[in-house]
Amino acid sequence: MDSTTWRTRLGAVGLVVAVATTAVACGSTNSSSTTTTSGSGSGSGTGTSAIPSSAFSDHTGITATSVRVANVSTLAVGGLFKGALVGTEAYADYVNSTGGVNGRKITVDSADDDFSGAGNKQATQNAITNDFALVGGFSLQDNFGGLLLAANPGMPDVSVVLDQATNKLPNVFSAVPLNGGYEEGPLQYYKEKFPKDVDAVGTVVSDQASAMTDWAGQKYAMEKVGFKIVYDPSVPVTQTDYTQNVIAMKNAGVKILFLSQLPQNYASAMLKDLQQQDFHPQVILSSANYSNDLVPASGGAAAVDGALFDQNTSLFLGQDASLIPAVGLFNKWVQQASPGFKTDLFTLYGWLSAELFSQALKNAGSDPSRGSLLSALSKITSFSGDNIIGPNDPAAKTVGNCYLLGRMVDGQYQRLDDPPVTSDTFGYRCNYRYITPPAS
Repeated sequence: MDSTTWRTRLGAVGLVVAVATTAVACGSTNSSSTTTTSGSGSGSGTGTSAIPSSAFSDHTGITATSVRVANVSTLAVGGLFKGALVGTEAYADYVNSTGGVNGRKITVDSADDDFSGAGNKQATQNAITNDFALVGGFSLQDNFGGLLLAANPGMPDVSVVLDQATNKLPNVFSAVPLNGGYEEGPLQYYKEKFPKDVDAVGTVVSDQASAMTDWAGQKYAMEKVGFKIVYDPSVPVTQTDYTQNVIAMKNAGVKILFLSQLPQNYASAMLKDLQQQDFHPQVILSSANYSNDLVPASGGAAAVDGALFDQNTSLFLGQDASLIPAVGLFNKWVQQASPGFKTDLFTLYGWLSAELFSQALKNAGSDPSRGSLLSALSKITSFSGDNIIGPNDPAAKTVGNCYLLGRMVDGQYQRLDDPPVTSDTFGYRCNYRYITPPAS
């Protein structure tokens, strides 16, 4: 692979990280609060009418003592989304240590799509032929496998997906559904905290259609709340030097800088350039930047201290381990599955997907079929992974309005003005609504 192709692919990775991580904070629920936790219910969902009758007699990949699931992820190009596989395997190891799901041990068949559409399609076809379900995969190429899932509606896929068409399929269920827009709660908080600064907001956006669509949804929500965007250029996904952007923002009078469209490696480059240019707007981070590598990659605590952040995950990298038992459990089993692995958001996606699958399998009857699994999934209307994320509705394909706020202090992620974990919202703020653009 030549250096140009390598840089382009790494740029694409940066783009998808931004898209994927902002999906965590996206949703379309209009409720004023959400307080439920993981579980199943009788609320609206895809229901059994969308499940082909043949699926209820399809026992591919499952026996009385075992169940085989396929994880299709991009493991090429430096192990891009290895975290999705590691997280899936970690949850399977955890469940298996307790005896499995209704006595069935989970075996995870790993497939690398090699960063190609053909690879993703072939791996998905292999799963349809050999495995009970797809679980926890993550890929830039999931639209190719999605074509096969559309043609095989009896094949369950329990994964976080990026392709809109695949996300809408009745046999696809996500612990973190793909939606557009932004939560109103944190925006109102920033508006109240910085009332004189909301008329001069800036950001930088990757010049790719999906990233720009994602930003359009966030921008719509921000303008509805009263923010004025004065600087939001698109830049090549290969760009890692933001000096000229920083100078332009300084000249434009930017007072608040949202970095929600930049993943950690890009955000750290921006933070370095802000320091070098002695320009210090109020920085707002998000789940896109949440990483143990952000501070050292930015040049140390001085580059990030004072930045605020919002996300609808817990501080799952470990900071919340003493508050939320699921955080400690997650990190323990990730290290057992892959010692020394650097946990990332995709690791959490894999873990949550496997947990959602296991919950549905437990409820799918004594002799589960692909059809009964899909039926059980369609009844899970609230899922939080035992509060490791804010509750979402996999059946309705929406995420909730709950989030947490934080501040960077001495180079550490710390909660800010959040309710206690012992509250009925389990440490999340669940005020206001989710603002969805009209076209979403």
